[in-house]
Formats: sequence, structure tokens, C-alpha cells
Amino acid sequence: MKRILIIDDDARNIFALSATLRSKSFDCVSCNSAPDALKLLEGNTPVDAILIDMMMPDMDGYEAIPLIKDIPHRQGTPVISVTAQAMVGDREKCLRAGADDYISKPIDVDKLLRVLSTI
Repeated sequence: MKRILIIDDDARNIFALSATLRSKSFDCVSCNSAPDALKLLEGNTPVDAILIDMMMPDMDGYEAIPLIKDIPHRQGTPVISVTAQAMVGDREKCLRAGADDYISKPIDVDKLLRVLSTI
């Protein structure tokens, strides 16, 4: 069973994503801030992929993704940015920050599952 880390400051988003992914046989862990997620990721908790909200207070996804990618044992872990910003150039901005893929909100579950099927 693949484990997905969901990083989002909105508990409703975590709840909805977790419920959707669990119904598709994924295991989910969550953090409601990037600093909490970094602490978790520096440890040995198994994580197969990371879904990160790009707009969070304190530390946003653009700041957090390079820090995640700097953790030696997490460099190969796919990081998928999740954002309500779906303007021209947002996908490229997320990818430049180090994201491996990009999904806009509201989340297209079929697209999310296609992305996660590659991990």
C-alpha cells in the first residue's frame, strides 16, 4: 500500500483528500504546515509521494519544496503541488520550485489518480 503525505493548512482539504485516497487503497498521513511536514520527513516515516498545498501561511509550498528535496533520503520522493491558482504560468512556477507534478483545485480525482499511479 502506497503512503501519501498530504500537507495542507485547511483540515477540510486534508479530510476530503484522505477519504478519496483511502477509498482507492492509499494510506495517508497529513501535516497542517510545511514546518511540521519537514520534521516528519526528516525522520524515517515511510512516504511514497507528497501532495503539498502551495498557499499556506508561515511557509508556502514554493519555499517548502526545495527544503523537502534537500533531505537526502527524500530526494526521489515525488512532490505534487496542489493549488487553487490555475493561472497561466502557475504550473511552470510550481515545477521550477521543484515539484514533480501539478494539480489545480478543485482536484480532478481521475487526474490525481493517474499521477499517483506512476509512483
